[in-house]
Amino acid sequence: MFILKQWILVGSAVVLAAVVAVSGVYFVLPVQAPPINPSVDYIVVEKHLHMMQLLDHGTVIRTYRVALGRGGKEAKSMAGDDKVPEGTYHIVGRNPRSAFHLSLRIGYPTEQQKRIAQGLGVDPGGDVMIHGIRNGLGWLGGLHTKVDWTRGCIAVTDFEIEEIWELVPDGTPIEIKA
Repeated sequence: MFILKQWILVGSAVVLAAVVAVSGVYFVLPVQAPPINPSVDYIVVEKHLHMMQLLDHGTVIRTYRVALGRGGKEAKSMAGDDKVPEGTYHIVGRNPRSAFHLSLRIGYPTEQQKRIAQGLGVDPGGDVMIHGIRNGLGWLGGLHTKVDWTRGCIAVTDFEIEEIWELVPDGTPIEIKA
C-alpha cells in the first residue's frame, strides 16, 4: 500500500510540474503576434526573375511569381508595344471593376518618359497595371505565369491580387527593374 501511495504522490507531482511548465509557456512568457495587416511601403518587380516583392520597411513580406507583357523583355517605349516599363513609379489608383478581376494602376509614364516619347514622335502609352487574370479565367491560377501574356502589365492570380489590393495603399512606390 505504501508503494502505491508513493506512485500516486510521484505521479501527482509530475502532473503538477507539467501544468506549471505549460502555464509558464502560455501565460507568463510574452508572445509577439505578427501584424494582421503589415503596411507595404515599397514594391519591387524584377522582370528577369518574373518576381514581385512587397516590402515593409525593407523587409520582404510577400513574393509573387508574375506574368509580364508579351512584347519582350525590353522597357516600354510607346503605346502598343506590349512591354512592361522600367523605372520607379507610384500606385496611383485602383479599379474594382477591372476586366482582370482587380487592378492597381501604376503611374506610368513619368514626365521624363513623356518628353522622350514626344521627342521620338510617339505616344508613350499608359494604363499599366498590376492585375489578376482575365475575368472568367481565374481557374487558371498559377498556370498563367507559364507565358508572358499581358499587354504591358504585371499579372498575378486572382487570389494574389485580392491580397495585394488589401496590403498596398495608393501612393506606394513601385520599382520595376529589367
